[in-house]
Amino acid sequence: MAVEIDLSEQIVLVTGGVRGVGAGISRAFLAAGATVLTCARRPADEPITVADRSTEHLTCDVRDADAVAAMFAEIVARHGRIDHVVNNAGGAPFAMADAASPKFHTKIVELNLLAPLLISQQANALMQKQDSGGSIVMITSVSGHRPSPGTAAYGAAKAGLDNLASSLAVEWAPKVRLNSVVVGPVETELSHLHYGDADGVAAVAKTVPLGRLARPTDVGNAALFLASPLAAHISGATLLVHGGGERPAFLDAANANNQ
Repeated sequence: MAVEIDLSEQIVLVTGGVRGVGAGISRAFLAAGATVLTCARRPADEPITVADRSTEHLTCDVRDADAVAAMFAEIVARHGRIDHVVNNAGGAPFAMADAASPKFHTKIVELNLLAPLLISQQANALMQKQDSGGSIVMITSVSGHRPSPGTAAYGAAKAGLDNLASSLAVEWAPKVRLNSVVVGPVETELSHLHYGDADGVAAVAKTVPLGRLARPTDVGNAALFLASPLAAHISGATLLVHGGGERPAFLDAANANNQ
């Protein structure tokens, strides 16, 4: 019998779920039958749909504690519950650490670490009261597991987010499961901002053992698995979605004749 993930009648919140990786996550949960709520400071440029179903949008600045509390009050008013949360909102522009201002670093940490904590606190408060509990998935980055020059505060925040997930998985068990999806380079409509033109994207893809960048659907499917009953005994884990990582630089630099 085929394995199928069915989240019909379940309520899922995807932060930053309106474009790029977030849109891929939203589509994965829609395809599984879930009611998908997205939140961001502005809605998607085009509706996010799968077949004849689409997401519901909630406008929210996830760094604002009052706005987050109001958003969850609206979710309860509309649906009465929350089953899964995917903390996807995040990102950072390129800036060397010694040239960036304290305000810049603060905003990066607020968005990539403190905002997911705010969202998770509100979600947990509801999930603890539900017979079925719930699950929370953090979308983190390989930048939190290797040097991240030009995005140092971002990498540090993502490393903190992985640790936060493992800590909350202990604090909030057994009702709520928390896991992280550690994401490598992803090809989206904004890839040119990070890698340049098509040749730049192709060059970066060659550094990935599987030969291509991740697609938003790859990340969406990983998040969907962790939220699903298939992962019922998985909590406090990190799932690497990076195509095998990065080829070690010393292999290309060495001049030994290895036959």
